[in-house]
Amino acid sequence: MQSVLNALRVLEEVSARQPIGVADLARTLDLPKSSAQRALRTLHTAGWIRPAGGEVTRWVLTTKALQVGRRATGELGLRDVAVPLMEELRRRTDETVHLTVPNGDKVVLIERLETSKPVRIILALGTHLPLHASANGKAVLAASPPEVMERHLAYGLKEFTDTTVTDRKRLLDELALIRERGYATNSGEWRTDVSAVAAPVLDESGLPIASISVNMPTSRMTAEASATHGALVSETARQVGAALGDSRQGGTGRI
Repeated sequence: MQSVLNALRVLEEVSARQPIGVADLARTLDLPKSSAQRALRTLHTAGWIRPAGGEVTRWVLTTKALQVGRRATGELGLRDVAVPLMEELRRRTDETVHLTVPNGDKVVLIERLETSKPVRIILALGTHLPLHASANGKAVLAASPPEVMERHLAYGLKEFTDTTVTDRKRLLDELALIRERGYATNSGEWRTDVSAVAAPVLDESGLPIASISVNMPTSRMTAEASATHGALVSETARQVGAALGDSRQGGTGRI
């Protein structure tokens, strides 16, 4: 029984302070380091946590916690709210539309609506995208508190393509622009053939809980398409956030 309680306490602490290492966990929870380490191994095996940025010394929650949390709240789920609005966005753009959620130092793709065009972007559900090199990631990062941005910058900005932003000041300037205009762009910064525009879905406190993007081959991402789709995706994300807020106030809904 004590090992179960330790695992639950560790899970709660990881949730509150992610990314966090075993030494900090043991000190905060007043546990022997060996007990904290066993709890982390158990949670990792069960799929509740994963290494942060590939570091086995620091841990973050997986999306499993998010899924269970949605079932427990009795509120209308993110997909239920987002998909009808994403369908309308796809109809208006005829491009692939993605829904992602934050997951540690990345965002993870949880829903995809595909374009009718023969040349399209195909990413598997569950794909993890970098915060600084994807439109969805930058949308979430720009809407995050300053300490989250600083923590991500401290990891270093990995280069994926020739257009990946790896300079700290340049990225901060871009995040400020994203906040000003309401949407983020990606021009082949993660994969050279993938470009997108994205906007964050915000909760009642103004924090990002998801992001929505319009995605297309880089060859179709003109300046005009970027501006047009950016305005549409920003409005869609705002509508999803508002609908989620309304569902929580109503207190009922299907998960």
